[in-house]
Amino acid sequence: MATRIGIRQLVEFVLRKGDLVENKDSQNTALAGARIHRKLQGEHGIDYESEVYLKKTVTMNDQDYVISGRADGVETSDDSLLIEEIKTSDQAFEDISDNTHDLYWGQVKVYGYLLLEDNPDFDEVTLELTYVQANKEKITKTKKVFKRAELTKFFKELIKEYEYWLTLRANLRHNRNESIKKLPFPFSQFRTGQHEMAGAVYKTISLQKRLFVEAPTGTGKTISTMFPAIKAMGEDKIERLFYLTAKQSTRHVAEDTVELMENDGLRIKCITLTAKDKIRFPEEQNVDPEDNPFMIGYYDRLKPALKDLLTHEDLITRVVIEKYAMKHTIDPFEFSLDTSLFCDVIICDYNYLFDPLVYLQRFFTEKKLENFFLIDEVHNLVSRSRDMYSAQLSDSGIFNLLKQARAIKTQSSEDFQKQVKKIRKEFNGISKSLQEEQLTEQITPEPPEQMLRVLRKFTDFMGDWMQQQKPSDFLDSAKDFFFDCLTFVKIGNLYDESYQTRVVKEDKHVTIKQLCLDPSGFLNQSLNMGAGAVLFSATLSPMDYYQNVLGGKDNSLAYQLPSPFPPKNQAILVTQYIRTTYHERENSQSAIVASLYALISAKKGNYLFFFPSYGYLQQIKEAFLALHPKIKIVTQENNMDNQARVDFLNQFQKDPKETLIGLCVLGGIFSEGIDLRGDRLIGVAIVSVGLPGLSAENNLIRDYYDQDGGKGFAYAYQLPGMNNVLQAAGRLIRSSHDTGVILLLDQRFASSRYTELFPPHWQYFKRVRSIDQLSNTINNFWQITEDKNNED
Repeated sequence: MATRIGIRQLVEFVLRKGDLVENKDSQNTALAGARIHRKLQGEHGIDYESEVYLKKTVTMNDQDYVISGRADGVETSDDSLLIEEIKTSDQAFEDISDNTHDLYWGQVKVYGYLLLEDNPDFDEVTLELTYVQANKEKITKTKKVFKRAELTKFFKELIKEYEYWLTLRANLRHNRNESIKKLPFPFSQFRTGQHEMAGAVYKTISLQKRLFVEAPTGTGKTISTMFPAIKAMGEDKIERLFYLTAKQSTRHVAEDTVELMENDGLRIKCITLTAKDKIRFPEEQNVDPEDNPFMIGYYDRLKPALKDLLTHEDLITRVVIEKYAMKHTIDPFEFSLDTSLFCDVIICDYNYLFDPLVYLQRFFTEKKLENFFLIDEVHNLVSRSRDMYSAQLSDSGIFNLLKQARAIKTQSSEDFQKQVKKIRKEFNGISKSLQEEQLTEQITPEPPEQMLRVLRKFTDFMGDWMQQQKPSDFLDSAKDFFFDCLTFVKIGNLYDESYQTRVVKEDKHVTIKQLCLDPSGFLNQSLNMGAGAVLFSATLSPMDYYQNVLGGKDNSLAYQLPSPFPPKNQAILVTQYIRTTYHERENSQSAIVASLYALISAKKGNYLFFFPSYGYLQQIKEAFLALHPKIKIVTQENNMDNQARVDFLNQFQKDPKETLIGLCVLGGIFSEGIDLRGDRLIGVAIVSVGLPGLSAENNLIRDYYDQDGGKGFAYAYQLPGMNNVLQAAGRLIRSSHDTGVILLLDQRFASSRYTELFPPHWQYFKRVRSIDQLSNTINNFWQITEDKNNED
């Protein structure tokens, strides 16, 4: 498989010089740009062809590279060739930097060279740069005629300059593939199901398919996906692997897995991308780009920094990026993105592929078969993706924003106030309409088009306005409001039949929400940016639900592995005498407390109790401590930082001298991603079936899926709740030697509606009808376990 290099990527890497200047323009330009491109392309005659794919194979260091890209327009006649390149920005044409001009012309000159290569009868080509100042729709056209010899010389010099990097990539790739050929599986033997899973992943890559995998705790999901994917990379089936995660902890697991294989001789460039606000140096905070020493001259220092890093490092973590960025005085976030172009494995958050606002444009503007996706803990993507494709805007901050603006007393401030007042007027109209109809909320399938029109004009205005302002608290507030408006506009451009608009009036303020109820179509488009994907999790049942909501309904395969651990290592007990519905909570409180005490009385040790809300947790905690004040309890708090989380878990020690209970919230930070092996955890209790709270927005999801198969309640409430239950229960058995009790305190768990969702390794669950039966069952379980251990 020849390595593919985009023309824009090639030109920008070789020709870009000077400062890193973050885009101050309206970021709506990309959206407006697509519309402007289509409009301009449509104004030409029949000889004009838009989006023309051009490519050329270049051999360097015995390796083929395909230089390729799409020209915006090509016009061909019997005696002439013309290429049009359309660029859009909010900057005036005369304000564009010389280096940006060089980049624009460099790109179109490569197109010109490739077009002449495809048309040997022509000796020259006309290149036309069409620049559109998007916010004013002002068009500037520049034409230049280039001879074949001139463009050939330019292209060869461009390639020659890039030769070092092409050769570097070829050598890195050669070393990578040679090391992969010799790479053994890093463990002496495969766990149960692990070999089958690795085989399924390898086959999925070979066939360029999409696979959903449920692999229970203990399968070793990370190595079972990464190892076969890297083996496939060594055979040139793929060129780059994206390992996408929802949490920092799983990113560390992926890093550790790569390091494990590197210890066995793997030579691969692996980078972890960290969010901009977390990786930037303290010296860069609240500093304008033109005063930021890590941005001034960034591109003049970038290539030496890349050479230094790629020569000396393989596993490129956040710490490594920061080390070399500081050494070469360059911005660490942008440095990580530039480095990623040379990497084989990219570990990053979901949003770098799926989020329409922040996805990696350098990788995901068009389908590239050399890329493959491994998506970890994919059950998290259901709610995350709805958030990514939804947006809301409120008028709650407009009053203070206008107050700040009035205090400035400049013409620029007055211009800003005029624009913001148009938005306030639109909000006031909506508020008045609700009041006249005596409503506090309104739901409609129609987009808020009138508000979007006002916001589009505002975001266009802000492109020019922000460039003229000096740093101030007011400017910071104005930018925050601008980005809220811009996000709302961008999501508005995606609005389709999967959306509903919800308008809410509360405390005299109006909030407009564009709610994406079904993001599956958008997720499918993102997944189509690569050759295929493996989407996996310990809990992915029922499989057809996840395939449906995550964009794989009609184009994916499914694979479910059994648990590698003996099912009888855990007792799964369902209390049929407890009801935890909202109206029954007071009545069931004493039975819950007694059942929880029965659980911990049978054996000294560490336990986790999970509740559907902080309120319910606190209610049971107070009742429990009133009867058993000497039992040690630690409680999950709201907004715990990383250190507080570590401190909480560190209390769950081996061989505890006294019983410890951790009280947690279902779906919270301790429901997944924690690993308390052995007797660091011997029991988990889950109070209620974990249904999300009743809400207008969950009801919209319910109604949407009721129209699409009649599974609305399951999709909106039951299945998300059950996933939280399964994740929490999965904290218990982490190895083949672990034993313990899972106590499900809600009679609904015993109904077929829920037992049908139990995973295969829950096959030995028992229904208990009284507290006495519960105590006897738990005591018997521990006695049998102890007898077995004594025999062993």
